[in-house]
Amino acid sequence: MPVKRSQLWAGILSPLIALSGIGVAILINHAWWRLTENAISDLGRVGLPYNWVMNVPLFLSAILAIYYSFGLLNYLDASISKSGIVLFILGLIFLGGIAVFPEGTEPHYYVSWGFFICGSLGFLVTGLGISMKKNKRFGVFTVVLFTTEVLLVKWAFSRFNGVAVAEFIGIFSILSWYYAIMWILFHKPQDVTA
Repeated sequence: MPVKRSQLWAGILSPLIALSGIGVAILINHAWWRLTENAISDLGRVGLPYNWVMNVPLFLSAILAIYYSFGLLNYLDASISKSGIVLFILGLIFLGGIAVFPEGTEPHYYVSWGFFICGSLGFLVTGLGISMKKNKRFGVFTVVLFTTEVLLVKWAFSRFNGVAVAEFIGIFSILSWYYAIMWILFHKPQDVTA
């Protein structure tokens, strides 16, 4: 079944909403927030004035991305690819959890890690599933992206006091894959039916 037009639009808009919320939160909190000293979650922590500026867009973004990802789930044929998308959707549920359980609540640590781990492993498994059936180049892209992400995140953890750099590496890796598969859906849909 093809991905619905509304799901594609939700997929396109979702990251833009989340990144806009993070960007505005950084501007509001620029007096104290530092990329190399803080976590992105510091911008939405409990008790911080205007924490909703980041948390509400994250939650909306998660809902839109889940809606889009269910379109991918219905579109893909192979069980490996579908398993990857289910894992990716779980990561998006954790993304919504970051907004619902902001820093300062007990579940925050777990939902934050859940987003990055499930999101990244989800795109890896989906990409490998697609490469086994249809598109070897997309599989290579996925593996190279995942490997680069892991190496850069490891470097960022060892280099900076805060985790925001590592988080942004994870986010932009996930988004690179997310928009790459969307690009293929628009231009070569037969290459992702796997």
